[in-house]
Amino acid sequence: MAVKFFGQFLIEQGAINQRTLLKAIDLQEITNRKLGEIVAEMGLMSPVDIAKVHQAQRHEDIQFGDKAIELGYLTPEQLRQALTIQKNNHLYIGEALIKVGGLTPEELADYLEKFKKDQQPYMVEKVEIPATVAHRPIWEMVADLTYKMLSRVAGMSFRPGACQLIDNLPARTLVAEMGFAGSVSARYLLTVSPNSRKIIARAILQETDIDNEPSEILDDSVMEFINIVCGNIAAKAAQFGFQIDITPPGIHADPDSEIQVPDNHTGLMFPIYLSDGEVFELAVFVNNDPS
Repeated sequence: MAVKFFGQFLIEQGAINQRTLLKAIDLQEITNRKLGEIVAEMGLMSPVDIAKVHQAQRHEDIQFGDKAIELGYLTPEQLRQALTIQKNNHLYIGEALIKVGGLTPEELADYLEKFKKDQQPYMVEKVEIPATVAHRPIWEMVADLTYKMLSRVAGMSFRPGACQLIDNLPARTLVAEMGFAGSVSARYLLTVSPNSRKIIARAILQETDIDNEPSEILDDSVMEFINIVCGNIAAKAAQFGFQIDITPPGIHADPDSEIQVPDNHTGLMFPIYLSDGEVFELAVFVNNDPS
């Protein structure tokens, strides 16, 4: 067994084919609208207003609606109306498969039950750090904020895996990193798959077509992304009474070799699974003796 999404599971079970899944995904994308799209259709916010909220979200751990209220673009009642519209019109992949004729309601219920049993060992309800690691709330927050920014800034659909203790990080196409100093000392690393690098670059560059962009620009986009993430981490840590200073982001020099966890450090690794089967990792090498 392995971590997988429901659509992937159905294909492996022979319940549907790839073409049917893509039809259902297309229907989902048409039906499920982002909150910004809904408030724009309601005439409550302009594209410029929405862009300002999205920009603010890069530097603060806050949901779109809450930031829109804070900036004076929405009232609480208008946000509730927009959220109700979003919720009432949300289409899950199973429902989409029924609509495109891929499954019957009875088949969907049966396969959902099988899928839950298959994936139970990999279900992660919340970030949990091994009890032996110092400053666990900090590292839980680091993972949580990374996930939020992957979703809010990069617009990624993914499933997080359980935290693992590691001695080394596998070789990847690209590894972006930053250093933490101050109340805690650590090294923050994000390994990036070819597909995830493109997703992040599109979000940071705000361009849909990046096929002709040089590798240096794509790498810079990933570094800008982790700069955003780690800036949020430093701000959030201050609320916990911790001071975290971050170093400028960089790219690991040798993508063809594993990255060893240094002596007197604890290596934490958080797998991140994309719907297309790709996997990349968040890792934190915690210095056990920061003095």
